[in-house]
Amino acid sequence: MKVIASSLRKGNVVELDGRLYAVLKAENFHPGKGTPVTNVEMRRISDGVKVSERWRTTETVEKATVDEREHDFLYEDGEGFHFMEPTTYDQVAVHPDVVGDGKVYLSEGMRVFLKTYEGVAIAIEFPQKVVVEIVETEPVVKGQTASSSYKPAICSNGLRVLVPPFIASGIKIVINTDDNSYVERARD
Repeated sequence: MKVIASSLRKGNVVELDGRLYAVLKAENFHPGKGTPVTNVEMRRISDGVKVSERWRTTETVEKATVDEREHDFLYEDGEGFHFMEPTTYDQVAVHPDVVGDGKVYLSEGMRVFLKTYEGVAIAIEFPQKVVVEIVETEPVVKGQTASSSYKPAICSNGLRVLVPPFIASGIKIVINTDDNSYVERARD
């Protein structure tokens, strides 16, 4: 299926020169003068090589037809990450290269979209927002406003994020999985 380059997102699968690539990062640039372009970082599925491509935003790209289904995360072991399809209870072992840096978001029972091509897992799409607990951060300084000052914090999954001054240890927050940014305080 042909799509325009500007519509590519992280987790999409693209067919280029007869090979499949998983999109790791896609950014659209609109310079003040000149043609807008889309820069795409991809991983070749067959051997794991990372490739960068640049297309004009209006160029068409072949998006591969893949099977995309919801799966629940079960556990991680020496074989990789194990997921289960909730309706058929089929289990799939996913190679750590496919999960990549997203492994910090995985928690038992988390629902993700797993993309498979001919029965092999090739890409994973995490939820847009994830709830994590802050385990370590600097103490609150009285008189500090929440306007534009952020402080570093470490989450329960080991991730480092910048949070507003009123966030203390033990508080659950919502973070954006695209750029690891603070979204809001979690509602319990």
